Amino acid sequence: MLAQQQKKIESTLNELFKDSKYDMLKMMKGAAKSAFRPMQPLDFKDVYLSISKEQGEDLKRLIKEKNIKNIVEFGTSFGISTLFLAQGVMETAGRIITTELIESKAQKAIENFKKAGVNDLIEVRIGDALETLKNHTEPIDLLLLDGWKDLYLPLFQLLEPNFHADTFIYVDNADMEDSKAFLNRVRQNTSYQLQSKWGGKVVLISIKK
Repeated sequence: MLAQQQKKIESTLNELFKDSKYDMLKMMKGAAKSAFRPMQPLDFKDVYLSISKEQGEDLKRLIKEKNIKNIVEFGTSFGISTLFLAQGVMETAGRIITTELIESKAQKAIENFKKAGVNDLIEVRIGDALETLKNHTEPIDLLLLDGWKDLYLPLFQLLEPNFHADTFIYVDNADMEDSKAFLNRVRQNTSYQLQSKWGGKVVLISIKK
């Protein structure tokens, strides 16, 4: 049964990655819209902005190896990264809370979760993550930061009371300027240790034992 479910997710992921191959053109169009003003999330409402397959597999391994159950994701987009997370928590009996600012993207992600047969594992919250997650009180085993980069720090600070000794924070696009500023702030706290992955594109934060 589990193997069949995993195949269903793989099929959905393959379709999504096929659709996302035109993302570069869409990103260029989004950047063109913001040529005379700061970029905004709506400039990329049609862009997948997903993690790679290799990153997805890496996340699945982390979830299974560390028996991660309670996941919070910032930046659902169309749900590619969330589906990799779902593949992991299917084997650990976990659950995912994911949040997306743009409603059209969130609704498409929900459709993808239903198609993959994992919508019962995922709670989608639509809106500003600082609002949708502000009353979160459950322990967090894994926090995936993969949304608008200038929100990494305030979200980290908002959710920090929910971290525990075995919490991991997976920071995507760690090589971008806002991400680097966030990581520099985290490095100032000696309670955390940082591990660079994927040539610096990702940083994995954990609690020093």
